[in-house]
Amino acid sequence: MSPRSAEIPVRLELRLAGVVLVVFGSLGAVPGDVGGCGQPRETLEPARFFQQLREIECEQCTRCSLGTQACRDACFGAETNPTAFPEDCVPLVHDGEVCLRAIEAAACGAFATYVDDDSPRLPTECDFCPPPEGK
Repeated sequence: MSPRSAEIPVRLELRLAGVVLVVFGSLGAVPGDVGGCGQPRETLEPARFFQQLREIECEQCTRCSLGTQACRDACFGAETNPTAFPEDCVPLVHDGEVCLRAIEAAACGAFATYVDDDSPRLPTECDFCPPPEGK
């Protein structure tokens, strides 16, 4: 068998592998079909989200030894949390999960900016309900 004839089966195998990849690769989910990362589009429940947010903030405040008013509210404030998102804001469960993970994973220096008494900064992962332009 000549070296040239040995290349033919290899090329044929590569072409077949390419066809298989194209066919099976096109069977997956298309962006926009789901809420994010394979999850169904499910609206985030405000009461549950704000309760989890409060718990994570209290844990972070304790871990980072922060004593801001926001930390005191998270750990010792009244048990009432917001019950709704701003008007025209309908975040998905995936949005809330990403936000909570970002707060939970934040280093103490970054987290301190989130609970600053004078000018708290919202993590970009939690900005799923930005105010309308001009407000």
